[in-house]
Amino acid sequence: FPGPFTDVVTTNLKLRNPSDRKVCFKVKTTAPRRYCVRPNSGIIDPGSSVIVSVMLQPFDYDPNEKSKHKFMVQTTYAPPNISDMEAVWKEAKPDELMDSKLRCVFEMPNENDKLNDIDASKPAPVLNTSKQDGPMPKPHSVSLNDTETRKLVEECKRLQAEIMKLTDENRHLREEGLRLRKVAHSDKSGSPTALALRDNGSNSLPSLLVVIAAIFIGFFLGKFIL
Repeated sequence: FPGPFTDVVTTNLKLRNPSDRKVCFKVKTTAPRRYCVRPNSGIIDPGSSVIVSVMLQPFDYDPNEKSKHKFMVQTTYAPPNISDMEAVWKEAKPDELMDSKLRCVFEMPNENDKLNDIDASKPAPVLNTSKQDGPMPKPHSVSLNDTETRKLVEECKRLQAEIMKLTDENRHLREEGLRLRKVAHSDKSGSPTALALRDNGSNSLPSLLVVIAAIFIGFFLGKFIL
């Protein structure tokens, strides 16, 4: 029986008579107040079948509670000129009775089944077929090819080497500037050594600007490549 069980749930039971004689049947359950069976008894002709509707009444479902409800379909060959069904079952001997037992199973639909049902109920999207058929145009490529990438990588390496070279030169200039400052303190301010210090200091400024510019160029190229 599939849930939810807030309303009557009906399951059909098909009974077939494979013999060449008429068969009487009767459906029993361990929970008669919870189920309504129509028809609950009858006669099946040879080679025929009958549909029995089993209706489960609404109840509060507890998934932790195991179902103990069972059904039993009892059958016996119908005697000739049958008139009273109750008398048939009362007079039937135990070795003349046949039965099949069924256990009830309650199943609640999970969330995935609900989502699938919702998706299945949605109409399928309609494609616009009025456009001209043919291969879709390829979008313009925004990525660089291998040749340009290699050129940029080599250019970046060259700039990095140039930056390292300029950095070393700038370091040597700073060391030379410090040495000249020490000499300048020991000499007079108007001496040729002090003049040379000012000249070297003014010459080191453009080199420092070149180093800073090269660092920025290398930084932006490196981000572009990566």
